[in-house]
Amino acid sequence: MRRPLMLGLVLATAGCYGTCSSSDKPATTATAGGFSGIPARHYGLGRAATPAEVAALNVDVAPDGAGLPTGSGSVAQGADLFQKKCAMCHGPKGQGMPPAFPLLISRDPKAEGFKFASDFKLPHSIGNYWPEATTVFDYVRRAMPLLQPGSLTNNEVYSLTAFLLAANEVIPMSATLDSASLVQVKMPYRDRFVPDDRRGGKEVK
Repeated sequence: MRRPLMLGLVLATAGCYGTCSSSDKPATTATAGGFSGIPARHYGLGRAATPAEVAALNVDVAPDGAGLPTGSGSVAQGADLFQKKCAMCHGPKGQGMPPAFPLLISRDPKAEGFKFASDFKLPHSIGNYWPEATTVFDYVRRAMPLLQPGSLTNNEVYSLTAFLLAANEVIPMSATLDSASLVQVKMPYRDRFVPDDRRGGKEVK
């Protein structure tokens, strides 16, 4: 019983290839939104992003501060904003709600000294395990709040960055940050990080 059934399926498939119309075959080029000349490997859906759409998403900030926008924000402003925008996931004191929402604020003495290689269970926070202050800004700006990424103004991001750094005992609680002052902030264990210059090999994932 199985062999005739399989033979029937093979014939049906072969018949389709022999008789299906050209509309059933994959297109060689997409026709919408500027994809002309590019082989259509899926369904020809979508369109090319406009320059304005690309610019709206091209907001990354480099570790050296390149790309930081104008604006400013204080620790006090950030503390208020944190309770409104962040505490529901990360807790009112930034203690996190594992496993979904990580710890943000902690300078637990037992986790000081960058001993994570010998005990990976030590709590990682912005204060004890983050190499650059500028990338705190970058991450908050692009990825937070979780359900509304990109919705914060630049002033709000500066404020939240200032609060997170102050709460982690990196800058004073009276601080106000802007692009010039943020690049001057040195994270406590910045010198414990080294550039990843590995190339190839099975150990590189």
